[in-house]
Amino acid sequence: MARDRQRRGGRRTREPVTTQVAGGTACLEPDQDRARAWTLLLDGAPQSHVDLDDPTYLSFAYQRRLGHIADLAAPPGRPLQVLHLGGGALTLARYVAATRPRSLQQVIEVDGALTQLVRSELPLERGWRIRVREGDARAGLAKLPDGWADLVLADVFSGARTPAHLTSVEFLTEVRRVLRPAGWYAANIADGPPLRHLRGQIATAAAVFSERCLVADPAVLRARRFGNGVLLAADGELPVAELTRRSAGDPHAGRVEAGRSLDAFTGGARPVTDATAAASPAPPEGTFD
Repeated sequence: MARDRQRRGGRRTREPVTTQVAGGTACLEPDQDRARAWTLLLDGAPQSHVDLDDPTYLSFAYQRRLGHIADLAAPPGRPLQVLHLGGGALTLARYVAATRPRSLQQVIEVDGALTQLVRSELPLERGWRIRVREGDARAGLAKLPDGWADLVLADVFSGARTPAHLTSVEFLTEVRRVLRPAGWYAANIADGPPLRHLRGQIATAAAVFSERCLVADPAVLRARRFGNGVLLAADGELPVAELTRRSAGDPHAGRVEAGRSLDAFTGGARPVTDATAAASPAPPEGTFD
């Protein structure tokens, strides 16, 4: 477990845990406002937040939006089969395990040393059906059978950028193959002005799935700053009204774009293919200061 240090007078203070992993320097920073909560940083960039006392607590805005999607993917409490592309501190896998007991979850995380750190310092609860496999997200996706997942959650970053091969029509075609007919795909996408990458990812999803919506901070949607957008795609109707209501009520309110407004936002962006794919843009200097 992440460590405490005894202070004079019997008080205990938690110390950061830092180690080298494949993706750089990983640091678990204690959350001073929550007794057993930690933030995972990679090379200084916040990646995940975990509260061991309350795995349903989602601190980051984009994780709350992914949590809303997991909540809406099926009636409350019903187990799901969830594929997580990218593991981090396993925040969303913990959330699904706590809110939907007996869910079967597969996590594909390329950084084995990071997974070892997280499982050692922030252990999963006994009985949670979470399996973590080391490997590339797209290679791991190819090994799964057709129609395995109710929900695929993609949150993959290398050096704060999503790798190019996880942004294409060919990649999303594999995601669609792994989804059940009524399944959903949700992805965390980071971008900044002029939002070319985000618009291209929406166009790419439109080439594969019949329905899409996007939830993000209004300032990000207006191309005023770098930030995260959560893209949701499926071949069936999406709960746009309920996702809008929940996102608007978050501490950092999000706005949902769908239908004609999403088409207008996408503009003339073209789908990305393996031949044209590029990694997502790097965050500007000072983004995480």
